[in-house]
Amino acid sequence: MANQKESKMENLIINGVEYSPVKKQTGTRAVVVVDRGWVFAGDVTRANGRIKLSNALHVFKWESVGFAGLIADTKKAKADLRKIADVDIPEGAEVFCVPVPDGWGL
Repeated sequence: MANQKESKMENLIINGVEYSPVKKQTGTRAVVVVDRGWVFAGDVTRANGRIKLSNALHVFKWESVGFAGLIADTKKAKADLRKIADVDIPEGAEVFCVPVPDGWGL
């Protein structure tokens, strides 16, 4: 199977509705929302009850769209992203985490 070609699936149309293949995230970058409303982004490592973010950003604020819009397009959201030192968060402070493409916000 070493010579097996990788196949690509194109969009599929069923009853007039177009479907696209799922694009899975392969990296470790995520936007992490923690208690008290803090929002950070970074390359995530989880160990010993801690969440560590490298290449970290503080998502200070955004305008004109909701959270999903921020995740989709930081420029359209008019996001104020501020580079910060690596972040170390206690696991219990996490409200939720959204995987994003590598390099998101950088």
